[in-house]
Amino acid sequence: MNAEDAVARPATEPAVAEAAATEASATDAHAEKRGGRDFIRAMIAADLAEKRRDTVHTRFPPEPNGYLHIGHAKSICLNFGVAEEFGGLCNLRFDDTNPAKESREYVDAIREDVRWLGGDWGDREYYASDYFERLYAFAEQLISMGKAYVDSLSAEEIRAYRGTLTEPGRAGPYRERGVEENLDLFRRMRAGEFEDGAHVLRAKIDPASPNIVMRDPVLYRIRRARHHRTGDAWPIYPLYDYTHCICDSLEGITHSLCTLEFADNRELYDWVLNSLDIFRSRQTEFARLNLTRTVLSKRKLIQLVEGGHVRGWDDPRMPTISGLRRRGVPPDALREFVARIGVSRADNIVDYAVLEFCIRERLNATAPRALAVLRPLKVILRNYPEGQVEWMELPLYPEEPEKGVRRIPFSRELLIERDDFREDPPAKFHRLAPGREVRLRCAYYITCEEVLKDPDGTIRALVCSYDPQSRGGGSPDGRKVRGTLHWVSAAHAVEAEIRLYDHLFLKDDPSDVDPGNTFPDSINPESLLVVQGYVDPSLRAPEAGESVQFERLGYFCADRDGSAGAPVFTRTVTLKDTWAKLEKKSAPGQG
Repeated sequence: MNAEDAVARPATEPAVAEAAATEASATDAHAEKRGGRDFIRAMIAADLAEKRRDTVHTRFPPEPNGYLHIGHAKSICLNFGVAEEFGGLCNLRFDDTNPAKESREYVDAIREDVRWLGGDWGDREYYASDYFERLYAFAEQLISMGKAYVDSLSAEEIRAYRGTLTEPGRAGPYRERGVEENLDLFRRMRAGEFEDGAHVLRAKIDPASPNIVMRDPVLYRIRRARHHRTGDAWPIYPLYDYTHCICDSLEGITHSLCTLEFADNRELYDWVLNSLDIFRSRQTEFARLNLTRTVLSKRKLIQLVEGGHVRGWDDPRMPTISGLRRRGVPPDALREFVARIGVSRADNIVDYAVLEFCIRERLNATAPRALAVLRPLKVILRNYPEGQVEWMELPLYPEEPEKGVRRIPFSRELLIERDDFREDPPAKFHRLAPGREVRLRCAYYITCEEVLKDPDGTIRALVCSYDPQSRGGGSPDGRKVRGTLHWVSAAHAVEAEIRLYDHLFLKDDPSDVDPGNTFPDSINPESLLVVQGYVDPSLRAPEAGESVQFERLGYFCADRDGSAGAPVFTRTVTLKDTWAKLEKKSAPGQG
């Protein structure tokens, strides 16, 4: 690819496109056998066709103990997507049963993320805490049926009695308490008579079950923590496996879609609903998203935030939806990414390049072009009239010229990228060098005639001549040049802070660390480089979130930090032109 091609359009990288197709190939093959549907959509279609269900009602049930990440985006798109495709409904339900780790901040952030990604839950916003009274009543019902009991063992003792994956569990000393004693203890637990850990309520199923989940699982525990909605009204809280299935039932959820780690829990899900003889929702599992160079564990993401490795949940290096949004990733690029990787039952790891491909593909069509210089080198046009200013026209969308142009001032002194000049150029270096002629994007041909240096040998400026007959990037005599450079007018350029984000982790698997280290030890020390660059004057006051392609440099997004002073631009993703990447000579920073 030559420089002119790079300026006209960011090329499609065949390897990345092929990777994107490969990631979804297995899913696509299965979908084709089912008439173009993945296995979940095929299952739902069969349920409707065979009258097992009359409608489709799904839910997205996040726990408000952190910000959503890109793995949740897959679940959001799936749950809201199938509801829309089949003319059904999708609820937003917060699983707020662990008040020690939950907050209103997380609730608000989750709501914003889901809405930004396209989820529409109408007036169907629910909370597990909406059902606390009914959950408690159902627990008393299980006790009265002899299917639940209060256990007074400690957490360590319960684990010991439960056995292991290879050894069956055994009944504890409190398993045969009578119904009346169990009801009395449970009611006193609710009344707040006992300290944390004194008792738990357990399902009475089978302590020796081959499925360890079914070995008398805990349904309620004492936890004296203030709840963000119910305050101090409840000293006991239900556990997820008990809560989730009942909430699904009460809301009439027809298809409860969750990730594969809950496959063993499906037996308990069905046991609770069957024991209570209430509406049976159907749980189905799909493979979660695993992405290279990324961690998608909330526990690890919290470590990154609380350890100061990033600047909050919306740091553009974070795989959170808010971080991706701040980085300038369009929501439809995320939706396209989820569609490309597909839905399957088998776990796999998706290359981060597939996500970048989807981002570039979308931004190529939607981000207008502009000029910016990140590491400036002054160019003085010896034969250009002093004080003269011309206005050049840069197409906003080179492939769609009818969409307009950006007017860029041109003057005697310009700034070009320092890496676009070599005093002693290597082979195949087609940019500026002494005696060499290049094209300035949408302007003139220039030739380097002299190199001005400081006493220490640092290049201070270049003295060049321009061809006045080559305006617009062509020459009347038909001569060709191989290099095309971007530039800004030195007198008109606006100084801007440019944040160059890269992968947060050095390894494809961030958890693959040397003995004695932890996953933060694999953080890329150059995941953020901050440079003071220059942009053309039309970008003096961009709107926060505005995306733009800096020609030859990549896609950038105006950050909200620049609203009160000089503009700040965050790099969303690079172009394919690896030859145009800047050398990383600036010190790492936090941004």
